[in-house]
Amino acid sequence: MFLFETSPILKHISSKIDATNKLVIPGGIDTHTHCQMPFMGTKAVDDFYIGTKAGLVGGTTMIIDFVIPQKGESLVAAYKQWREWADAKVCCDYALHMAVTHWDDNVRQEMKQMVGEEFGINSFKVFMAYKDVIMLEDNEIIECFKVNCSAVQLLMRMYFEWKPKILYYCLGPEGHPLSRPEEVEEEATMRACLIAGQTKCPLYIVHVMGKSAANIILQKRKDGIVIFGEPIAASLAVDGSHYYHTCWKHAAAYVLSPPLREDVTTPNYLMELLARGDLDCTGTDNCTFSSAQKAAGINDFTKIPNGVNGLEDRMSVIWEKGVASGLMTPERFVAVTSTTAAKIFNIYPKKGVIAPGSDADIVIWNPNQTRTISAETHHHAVDFNIFEGMEVHGVAEWVLTGGRIVVEEGQLKMAKGAGKFVPTPPFSPYVYDRVRLTEEEQARKWVPVFRSEEDMYVDMNSGPTPPAEDGNTSTNVHDSSFSLEQHASPRVNEEKERKPAIDSKPQIRVRNPPGGKSSIFF
Repeated sequence: MFLFETSPILKHISSKIDATNKLVIPGGIDTHTHCQMPFMGTKAVDDFYIGTKAGLVGGTTMIIDFVIPQKGESLVAAYKQWREWADAKVCCDYALHMAVTHWDDNVRQEMKQMVGEEFGINSFKVFMAYKDVIMLEDNEIIECFKVNCSAVQLLMRMYFEWKPKILYYCLGPEGHPLSRPEEVEEEATMRACLIAGQTKCPLYIVHVMGKSAANIILQKRKDGIVIFGEPIAASLAVDGSHYYHTCWKHAAAYVLSPPLREDVTTPNYLMELLARGDLDCTGTDNCTFSSAQKAAGINDFTKIPNGVNGLEDRMSVIWEKGVASGLMTPERFVAVTSTTAAKIFNIYPKKGVIAPGSDADIVIWNPNQTRTISAETHHHAVDFNIFEGMEVHGVAEWVLTGGRIVVEEGQLKMAKGAGKFVPTPPFSPYVYDRVRLTEEEQARKWVPVFRSEEDMYVDMNSGPTPPAEDGNTSTNVHDSSFSLEQHASPRVNEEKERKPAIDSKPQIRVRNPPGGKSSIFF
């Protein structure tokens, strides 16, 4: 690909960058991050500076973070808080999703307000977990979907984890997956798909972790629901066997929700679905807590802050597990790490492609270079890496944002606060063209029932006689001379003659039949 011969934006630096035998690709877009998020009485150690810095080193040039209001907090107030945290620190561009953590008429109106140019948010997230904190009930989720679909045409993102009240078998990190079995993710995914189908609202499922949840996405797409599935770097590369590690620090480092699945074949299965287009794009759910922070739950796994790393390593991990393994083409790699996300969230072709007029977020990707992932060398603030010791092919040697070099042969050259907020407009063609096609297809399949005037005739005088003014009907069946016996067919009368009257049959109340007491009349 002869990028520098065709792109005037980069001619001034073309002599400096040697892309021989390398790939020139659009910068990565991480669809799911939580930088410096307050959670469980603490705060994620990767703030917007550290998180975006780590992302740039790995080839990610844009993140989409989550605004998560406290229960009862105004969406506008929470939005302003996240913008204040991010604007002064981000090293790359970013956008925001908005979580809906409670429901009332004010939230209904603020959802519509968030879509405008002032705020620029086109996706909302609701939770099926963390009851009494940020979870919505089913009826509230339905109302949220209705507003979203009818008023502003956005995209609903669902946190699928509905956690029933069950007995915890143990209090170590291994209790985390035991309390959230794969069937729970499956049930919640099915329920959310049903709500989306009934409200005709497009649905985006965050962090697909298990096979069964992924299979529901496949099935519901066949049923006509517009649904997108997002596996994360963790679910594509590691499994839940780590929860049983004898080192508590090691086991706790992998605690996130929903948990990694203990079936060791799950990562490869999800990667196959991603490679062939059954799942769509990738994030990380990057939400890092140090070992000391996670130790809040050293005697009770329910108090371990949930979250893992991934922002720096996502692209290399997906290249290794997808492309280097032979499951995925390089073109599909670009789609699942960048282009599809840009299309879903309606920032394409500004992002997700290298073309005239685009933002010139570019990565010179060396597919042959290898590195070994380690907490000792990564750029996160956390003291553990869930991909520790993994050797990966694929390294971002040069990274540009807006045409500026921010990573040069692996060395950082970015400035804090250099990134900017990117609004995500509503009415994404990539999403709503599918909605329209689905509705048209369903309309073609629907066969109306045609009824003639005769079919529609109802004898309005055939019903019971209305009561008289004195409250009695004009005909009292008890006083009537009408006889069932007189009007019965001969066969019925013959049957009556052969059989004793019903009143002649004794009623026997069995108090102690074999097997226990009963009050049934025979």
